Amino acid sequence: MGLSIIKPDTRINFIGYRKVAFVLSAVILFLGVGSLLIKGGPSYGIDFSGGQIVQIKFDSQPEFSVLKDGLEETGLPGLTVQRFGQDADNEYLLRISASEIPSDTLRDTINSAIGAALPQANHHIQRLEMVGPKVGADLRAKALEALFYAVLLIAIYISGRFEQRWFASAVMAGGLALGIYLLKLIGVPLGGLILAALAITVGLCWKLKLNYALGAVTALIHDVTITVGVFSLLNKEFDLTIVAALLTIIGYSLNDTIIVFDRIRENIRGKAKQAKRDFAALLNGSINQTLSRTLLTSGTTLLVVLCLYLFGGGVIHDFAFALLIGVLVGTYSSVFVAAPILLGFDPATLQREPKEEQPEENA
Repeated sequence: MGLSIIKPDTRINFIGYRKVAFVLSAVILFLGVGSLLIKGGPSYGIDFSGGQIVQIKFDSQPEFSVLKDGLEETGLPGLTVQRFGQDADNEYLLRISASEIPSDTLRDTINSAIGAALPQANHHIQRLEMVGPKVGADLRAKALEALFYAVLLIAIYISGRFEQRWFASAVMAGGLALGIYLLKLIGVPLGGLILAALAITVGLCWKLKLNYALGAVTALIHDVTITVGVFSLLNKEFDLTIVAALLTIIGYSLNDTIIVFDRIRENIRGKAKQAKRDFAALLNGSINQTLSRTLLTSGTTLLVVLCLYLFGGGVIHDFAFALLIGVLVGTYSSVFVAAPILLGFDPATLQREPKEEQPEENA
């Protein structure tokens, strides 16, 4: 017998709580987006804004506060100091937002500051890397494009997978390509282009009645926006590791949403007449039937991510933190965002299966 943490006869009224969930999501999105607008966008790390990374190894563990205070006296722009690897490694990572400082000058400045603050500590610089602003801008553009195309391809896949409407999906992709082409002609910047593309995708899903795709894409945008908003609220840097985390979150959230959508589709097939009478009850039943699997999958994933967050070291600390937010929000959105969106449509429009050939009657 498989492990089940939810009783088979569980009847939680998730759809009944949808308005409360919508308000909760709206408040969190408002805070996150508001923070991004006030601060002029995410706080980009060196990967995206340019700067220098310095890795330092000590022979013994220095006092962190003394090391940090000593380095801050150098006045290096945008300096951050964090532990690197395990505590026993005695290694630290410095990030400096300026890329125009010559490497030799930067090396001498850091060595002098450490020598003054910690004269008894032996250290040496293991790594000094510079990322130019042009490279950072290119990386930022490619990262945003990766996020956008991931969402677009998911919309096309969901439309074909659940509704067998590949032509409508092709129309959506063509309309999106045309919209992006026109926006580029009038010189819309990359950030605006990505936002406009997402808005066009959602609008076309709505217009073409790609209902499952609309629910999935809305949930994905919801999850990514909340994660980025939380990072903005906490003044955490947004770098390539966070983009990797966002792509992972998109994949995880989609997997959870597909499980719920699959059960909804199966129940619509078997209970077509009842579905028309009480579609909300069918959605509730579908979510309850998959609840045990959802909680087990999310719970085990959270345990792994929590271990990464607590014991993975400073380098992947923010990556694990983004995943923690994403797994929680992705689980929530598959139940309280993606599924309730289907409630706005006629269940008959959600069952677009190709008609099976009828067997010939025996004479």
